[in-house]
Amino acid sequence: MDNRAIGVFDSGLGGLTAVRTLRKLVPNERIVFLGDTARMPYGSRDTETLRKFAEDDFRFLMTKDVKYILIACGTVSSNIENVMTETLSVPVTGVIEPTAEAAIKTSDNGNIGIIATEACIRSGAFQRKLTDLCPSVTVTAVPCPKLVPLIESTSPDEYSHALANALDEYLKPIKENHCDTLILGCTHYPLISDLISEHLGYCVNLIDSGAEAARYTVSQLTEFGLLSPSEKNGDADLYVTASPDRFTSSASFFLGYTPKEATLVDLQIYE
Repeated sequence: MDNRAIGVFDSGLGGLTAVRTLRKLVPNERIVFLGDTARMPYGSRDTETLRKFAEDDFRFLMTKDVKYILIACGTVSSNIENVMTETLSVPVTGVIEPTAEAAIKTSDNGNIGIIATEACIRSGAFQRKLTDLCPSVTVTAVPCPKLVPLIESTSPDEYSHALANALDEYLKPIKENHCDTLILGCTHYPLISDLISEHLGYCVNLIDSGAEAARYTVSQLTEFGLLSPSEKNGDADLYVTASPDRFTSSASFFLGYTPKEATLVDLQIYE
């Protein structure tokens, strides 16, 4: 048993999809979330830049005495998870393995699509994990550079014409290749899952990478004996590197409740 918090980080709002699932599964756990909104999006960055950003994110969370870190970012998970986690003193979970396992279990025809950031698709991490799990799988991987900026810039209750056009472009190969399962490889994408289903048809199964990583995190906390013994609901402390007011307003929509005000932090002071 361990009363310390679970640490979660992403470049922005997307990681809240993992926080939302954690709150449902283990409501008594405390959560510390970091959204690196000042440097969002991560998806167009090179590997060395991603490494630097991730080091900053990990370092900040470790100052909060967390017991576990969930990388709620497909870009970081796919590019540097294995390298970075070896240096940390707490267990770490990314989104790749739990999401790929869920997709393989869900697909009936073996045609699985992936939409993710450019850096995530370029790394090939999802593609390799899927073929490792099932060599006969057919994978359609589509980089979607426009989606994260559009999701972050659009009001949650009124998605833009530009976002709809981007989805028309990115989902076309998913339709053409008859994928029956689609991995939402960036944790921002579940925020527009209804819109994606409208474009694809509701017969296509959507795999929420943030939710799958959150479920895996809970299973690991259970296995390692790290679950909190508290019987009270835990808090979720939100930290961002830019625009805390805007982030808090959007967070309440996606979390389903009004969280505490997000706190603005400067990651450089933790170097």
